[in-house]
Amino acid sequence: MSRREPIVAIDGPVGAGKSVAARELARELGYSYLNTGAMYRAVAIAAREAGVSPDDANVEARLAPVLAAIEIKFDGEKIMLNGHDVSAKKDEPDIGELASRFSALGPVRARMRELQRAAGADGGVVMEGRDIGTAIFPDAEFKFFLVADVNTRARRRFDELKKKGASITEHEVLEQMIERDRRDSGRELAPLKRADDAIEIDSTKLSIDAVVAAMKAKINARINAAKDLKRA
Repeated sequence: MSRREPIVAIDGPVGAGKSVAARELARELGYSYLNTGAMYRAVAIAAREAGVSPDDANVEARLAPVLAAIEIKFDGEKIMLNGHDVSAKKDEPDIGELASRFSALGPVRARMRELQRAAGADGGVVMEGRDIGTAIFPDAEFKFFLVADVNTRARRRFDELKKKGASITEHEVLEQMIERDRRDSGRELAPLKRADDAIEIDSTKLSIDAVVAAMKAKINARINAAKDLKRA
């Protein structure tokens, strides 16, 4: 498949800095940006509004009409679910937990995979999530895997939620994060893991600017090397 521009895949656990770094990298490269984690949160919102719980015995059957009708779009910083702005709802702590649980279901991953591949098919996109470089675009030209110490990640997430007025303690955020790491890494379908050819960046002690600079340097170095090879 030919593309005018490359695909940049950024994976990693929650709180590693993927979203902010990916958004800034996309801006600097002039690419579009897609937050796949927000898409799973949109599924969780749609399921909750339809009265579907991940604990339902027939959850996949009940989710089927929700997934068939779902429409997810990005409008700048906003995420639109079936024509409605759900940007505020997606950051609610329980939505993050629901998204993690629903994402383990085969029909959910299949539908999101379909939408995500369609969104990035033409290239020129920075896409971040948990399985972009392994399941969604395993042939992406550039792959990065961001990691950070779990306590650092929990503190970042807590600060983010606190600014948005969420009623939750840092300890509760840490416990939720440890459980989500376990679930995301241990699920049978598209588990969270680093692609063999992904470049790992530890953001524990790095600023977002430093993370973006590191990724951009790797991208430019490879592009320049390819140009040199063609000229040789």
